[in-house]
Amino acid sequence: MADLDLRRLHLLREVGRLGSLTSAAAALSFTTSAVSQQISKLEREMGVALVERHPRGVVLTEAGTALLRYADEIDRTIEAAHAEMGEFAGLRRGQLRLGTFPTVGASLMPDVVLAFRARHPGVAVTVASARRDGLIERLKRRDIELALLWDYPWERIKDEDLAITPLMDDPTVLLVPREHALASGGPVRVGRLRDQEWVVRDEHPVADVLSRLCRGAGFEPRIALAANDYNETQGMVAAGIGIALAPRLALSALRPDISIVPIENSPTRRILLAQLAGRRLSPAAQQATEVFRAMAERAQGSLHAAR
Repeated sequence: MADLDLRRLHLLREVGRLGSLTSAAAALSFTTSAVSQQISKLEREMGVALVERHPRGVVLTEAGTALLRYADEIDRTIEAAHAEMGEFAGLRRGQLRLGTFPTVGASLMPDVVLAFRARHPGVAVTVASARRDGLIERLKRRDIELALLWDYPWERIKDEDLAITPLMDDPTVLLVPREHALASGGPVRVGRLRDQEWVVRDEHPVADVLSRLCRGAGFEPRIALAANDYNETQGMVAAGIGIALAPRLALSALRPDISIVPIENSPTRRILLAQLAGRRLSPAAQQATEVFRAMAERAQGSLHAAR
C-alpha cells in the first residue's frame, strides 16, 4: 500500500463535509476535475471505494468514514507536534547542556545559570565540570552544546572543529597574607618578588604562568609547596608558607586573611565560549550565548572596578 498523502485526506474531509465535489473544489480553490482525480487516486491507493457518487452529490462510504477517523487522529497528532515544537522554540521546555572548568564554575557560571533560569524557567539546565581537554572532547561528542574554555597568549586554542567567542579577560593576581608588606601597595613589579617563596598549584596552568612570569624577570621561582586547589593555596598563603598567583576569577571565595595584589604587566587568560563548529545550536543554547555575554561583561566590569 502506498504512503498516505495528507493533502488527499484533507480533500476527502471537505468532500464528506460539503457532500459535493464541486463545493469542495470551490472551498479549496481547485477545479472539480482536480478534486475528482485526487479522490480517485486516493481510492486506488487504499484499494477501496471511499465515496459514492449520486446525481445530487457524493456521500462517504463506510470505508471513507473510517479513513477520516484516522485523518482526524493524524491532524491532532500533527497539531500536538507543532505545539510541542513551539514550546521548545519558545523556550517553555527543553534542556540546555553546558560545560565549565572549575575556576569559573564557582564564579561566572553560577551567574549565567541563575540568569538563564530566571528568563526561561521551563528549560532544564545541566552543567558538566571538567578540565579543558575534557570539555573539548565533550563538545565533539555532542554531550554538551556550549562550554567555557580558557587560553593564554602563548597557548591559544586552535581547533578547526570549534567555533570560539572571546568573552572576557581574566588577569593573574598575587595572593599574600593580609599583613604582608605588599598587601597595601599598588601594582607590584615581578622583579620585587625575586626573594619570595611560592605556593603553586601542582601540574596546573598557573604553574606555567609563574615560571614564565619569573623567568621573564630574570629569576627562577622558589617553590615552597605544591597545593591541590585554590582553597588549599589560600590556606598556605595565610599561614605564611609562601605567596601565590591565581586567576582573579578563581577567587570568588576569598579568605579574610588574604590580600589580592595586582601585578604590573599581568599575564591575562581569555575566557572563551566554545561550540562545535557547524553545529546548529538549539533555541535554548542560542539564548544562553546572549546570557554568557551579558554576565561576562558584568564580571569584567567588576574586575576593573576592583583594581
